[in-house]
Amino acid sequence: MKLNVLAFNWRDIEHTEAGGAEVHLHEILRWLARRGHSVTLLSSMFEGCRAETEIDGIRVLRRGKWYNANFALPLAYLRELRSQHFDVVLEDINKIPFFTPCFVKCPVLAVVPHLFGTTVFREASFPFAMYVYSYELLIPFVYRNVRFLVISESTKADLVKRGIRAERVDVVECGLDHTLYKEVDVPRESKLVIYLGRLRKYKCVHLLLHAMTRVRKRVPEARLVVVGDGPYRASLERLSRSLGLDGVVEFKGHVDAREKVRLLCRASVTANPSPKEGWGLTVVEANACGVPVVASRSPGLVDSVRDGETGFLVEHGDVEQLAAKIVDILVDEALRQRLSRGALQWAEKFNWKDCARRSAEVVQHTAEGGGFLVNGGGSPQSPF
Repeated sequence: MKLNVLAFNWRDIEHTEAGGAEVHLHEILRWLARRGHSVTLLSSMFEGCRAETEIDGIRVLRRGKWYNANFALPLAYLRELRSQHFDVVLEDINKIPFFTPCFVKCPVLAVVPHLFGTTVFREASFPFAMYVYSYELLIPFVYRNVRFLVISESTKADLVKRGIRAERVDVVECGLDHTLYKEVDVPRESKLVIYLGRLRKYKCVHLLLHAMTRVRKRVPEARLVVVGDGPYRASLERLSRSLGLDGVVEFKGHVDAREKVRLLCRASVTANPSPKEGWGLTVVEANACGVPVVASRSPGLVDSVRDGETGFLVEHGDVEQLAAKIVDILVDEALRQRLSRGALQWAEKFNWKDCARRSAEVVQHTAEGGGFLVNGGGSPQSPF
């Protein structure tokens, strides 16, 4: 059965702040479009963008801005798309929910990388954080009859704790582009640490900067390259200077994918001090480049990091422990190589083809008014 699919997401893959959540949804939508399904994505506008475009066979309609997309996109649907027939709606709940079950007339599949919960108070002012937090509290009521597709057992556990029935939640881990993320022929720098991700307050990159002051006491040649951009960058640069890390920490900003891979392949260890992730896509991307990781023992990261095999998990907020594990990898080449081999083997398990296919099966069954748990394997009758 060929489907007419509508998706809602705050950002599309071309957005200047697109991240792992956007990559994940795009891979699913692209898979559907390539198999002849009609796919439309509603997302917010950004500077220099076109209001309408096509990306990989996906019709993209951009309406509203980043600050009002939760109102602008439902309004755009009611004004422009309500008269069209859709078989299923995919709502990416990656920020404030759109509450699509309240206004669409077809089955909804909620795609959830992760929910903020109380971590939103680390990022935003209290009034805005309370606004986001309050919207999330409504999810178990508005989406009580909706099937969920999540990217980690941690996110499933969060939803179940909030009151979503476990049998309504399918887990399909993110994939990986192995044609891009792989070891390339660049010299590995034995004392180079890398951070990869958005520079937002709740990501807690400031903990890594404090850890680097301790790392330098043990490994004076150690350096940190911060890859990524965001609203917290200026604050992090000021903190770096105040900690005396000039010439030690380099802020690269946003780089293209090829340069990101080259930077990863130069590093000996990557660090992720976040208190919460959906999965930790950047962690597995680093692993595919042979780079072990030191990360917080927090939701999402406990799923994507194999403690002692692909890197180490440390208690979130423990700067001393974070620094100590980074030092262990920098000074012990045999340990780094063992973790590197483990990282490469772990990353091989993930690819976008399997992720998109298994996710598309859930989309198909949602459209048919059913659904099933894909964790034990797909449907033998699946057309995907």
